[in-house]
Amino acid sequence: MVACRMVEKMQAHIPVLLLEAVEGLVQSPNGIYIDATFGRGSHSAAILKKLSAQGRLIAFDKDPEAIAHANQTIKDSRFSIHHASFANLNAVLTRLNCLGQVEGILFDLGVSSPQLDTPERGFSFVREGRLDMRMDTSQGTDAMQWLASIAEQDLADVLWQYGEEKYARRIARAIVTARATAPITTTLQLAEVVTRAVPVKNYQDKHVATRSFQAIRIAVNQELADLEAALPQALSALKVGGRFAVISFHSLEDRIVKQFVRLHEKGVELPRGLPIKHTHAFGGQLKSVGKAIKPSPAELNLNPRARSAILRIAEKQS
Repeated sequence: MVACRMVEKMQAHIPVLLLEAVEGLVQSPNGIYIDATFGRGSHSAAILKKLSAQGRLIAFDKDPEAIAHANQTIKDSRFSIHHASFANLNAVLTRLNCLGQVEGILFDLGVSSPQLDTPERGFSFVREGRLDMRMDTSQGTDAMQWLASIAEQDLADVLWQYGEEKYARRIARAIVTARATAPITTTLQLAEVVTRAVPVKNYQDKHVATRSFQAIRIAVNQELADLEAALPQALSALKVGGRFAVISFHSLEDRIVKQFVRLHEKGVELPRGLPIKHTHAFGGQLKSVGKAIKPSPAELNLNPRARSAILRIAEKQS
């Protein structure tokens, strides 16, 4: 039995910042839009409601279960879905002949409630399941294989960087010691190892394995690398005046988005002393649309999993 186990309730998927994201994204009902993370389709359904008969929505998802759900539930000639990571955004759009013509792109990052609440997917630290954690179960290395081969120092680095886990070295040492005796193959085995490695009292309202599971999931799915690859592609996919909106749940994700927008807002820096009035001879390619948006108290009351969410919207200027 894992010590200090917190109750994690099963819940239907509740979209986060749905109204704010869709209202900020959809400016033209006749345009082409991208839902880069279909999930269970709540954002897609809301976008489709705002489109005219001439509008078009192209969705992406790594998860074969999300693809199957989309094919079963959305019967709309304006909609199509592709089994692909958003890191391959421009390759798909090039095939569809709409690169540079997109009005809006939505990224809803992180793990979805159905993934978290399905034990066999391996995302939950309070339900017994095979230690998988892959968003795309059709390919790649799962968490069990990843944990079996990673070096202790590399594991500690992942736990520290992606999970911001202050006991990263202690947890990494415990995992390496445990796997030397027997493979770690299930979620509860891993949660037990983590729990025994650290002082439970220092985690207050969080399960002690929360940060470790988060970090391992991010590493297994290369989530930050995919985001860093996708943002420049989103910029080239958009037409002038088009927007992208990103809902993130992790400080590292939000930092990547914020820094990307700031970089492309600055424009071209010119040397001092040139005979021009402005520090920037050319404006940036992006402009932030309003301030970062967080869930309201009412939304948090309805969906506590939204507590770390933050929405940023930017518009292409040139």
